[in-house]
Amino acid sequence: MLTTLLVLFIVGYLAIALEHPLRVDKTASALLLGMLMWVIYAMGAESVVPVVSADGFRHFMETHPGLESKSLHEQALQYVLNVDIVEHLGDIMQTLLFLIGAMTIVEMVDVHGGFRVITDHINTRDKRKLLWIISFVTFFMSAILDNLTTTIVMLMLLRKLITQKDERWLYAGMIIIAANSGGAWSPIGDITTIMLWVSGNITAPALLSFVLVPSLVSMLVPLVIISSKLKGELPPRDVVVEKNSFITSGQRATMFYLGVGGLIFVPVFKSITHLPPFIGMLFVLGALWVFTEIFYNSKMLEQAKELRLPKVISRVDMPSILFFLGILMAVAVLQSTGILSDIAAYLDEEIHNVYWIGLVLGVLSAIVDNVPLVAGVMGMYPVADPAAVGYAANFVIDGTFWELMSYCAGVGGSILIIGSAAGVIVMGLEKISFGWYMKKFTWVALLGYLAGAGVYALEKLIFC
Repeated sequence: MLTTLLVLFIVGYLAIALEHPLRVDKTASALLLGMLMWVIYAMGAESVVPVVSADGFRHFMETHPGLESKSLHEQALQYVLNVDIVEHLGDIMQTLLFLIGAMTIVEMVDVHGGFRVITDHINTRDKRKLLWIISFVTFFMSAILDNLTTTIVMLMLLRKLITQKDERWLYAGMIIIAANSGGAWSPIGDITTIMLWVSGNITAPALLSFVLVPSLVSMLVPLVIISSKLKGELPPRDVVVEKNSFITSGQRATMFYLGVGGLIFVPVFKSITHLPPFIGMLFVLGALWVFTEIFYNSKMLEQAKELRLPKVISRVDMPSILFFLGILMAVAVLQSTGILSDIAAYLDEEIHNVYWIGLVLGVLSAIVDNVPLVAGVMGMYPVADPAAVGYAANFVIDGTFWELMSYCAGVGGSILIIGSAAGVIVMGLEKISFGWYMKKFTWVALLGYLAGAGVYALEKLIFC
């Protein structure tokens, strides 16, 4: 069964990658892949659950005495239905709700013309200069927000600046790399760094000390290469007549600062309440919704019907949400069946070098989602005792392995467009194909990834 799941996963990813030649929407392929993998897992659960989830299955049987008379298949199936699916769907829904909230807030700002607060201050028409500005803004913004939210904001901004699709795709590709690189050195910049930080594997000072510079290099190398391909200037931006011209510049600015300020507040909310990020995102969305309702009721504007949140939320790209759901559900099966853990164990046994293991896992994170990958690695390698020496010393708090995992899992996701949340969002919103990104960006992202890893190794050699 495990071989079947692996083959199906590879075939499904090929279908996503070959979306345009096959003329099958990637969302359809992702949903079919995710659901079919769960069907196969459920059908053969009795051969996997008692082995991979031995402790959990034993506890499940102890707390459900009525299942003792059932067959092993029925017992394992009930475990899949009541434990595996529930736990994975809970984790996935946190991500999807966070994404829906962020996309709705960004759409709310956009429909009010809020991004003019930024676009009106970007006067350059030089293509190279604009690419550098966009990349650095994305890099540092993703460390404050997170790479997912930052990517959504920057894509909406990019659409205001560049109307030609083919040219905009080059900038969008750099946004993916800059967002992933920027999220790798901040404890709140990426889901994987949040996982490592919250679990106590790594601290914020360690990330800033040893991961910031490698992350910056991983962005600069592709940025230099891509910018060398751009020449000339963008055509003058057309004077766009605002659809909602009754909105004043002050009101646009208010919506911009409320929306972006709310997004920035999400990690603060998490640090104060210790609640999952999606609760903070939905809290901000609710507060913004209440504000706009009161604002429009006081103005009594007939035109405001198009600007109220029930209308705005219809603009959210639901195919992208469903695509994300399908991919995460498929990877969840790989995690539940122990395939990811087996891969980590194989690497540890055959390679036994934290630098090579980190690099390989980083490349692997471009193929499968880095969240379950890092979760599997954290389960495989518990934090070592502070007094550990030798090879085990790499796994202490702020050890080399955990710093390297923060870098590799985040930056490695840029190698393929499906390797990170930022890439999946760009793929969905900009309709960039897997093949186009591989041809234009995979090799430059890989160069940046390896250059940054080399800088990290040099840092450890000099300062440790």
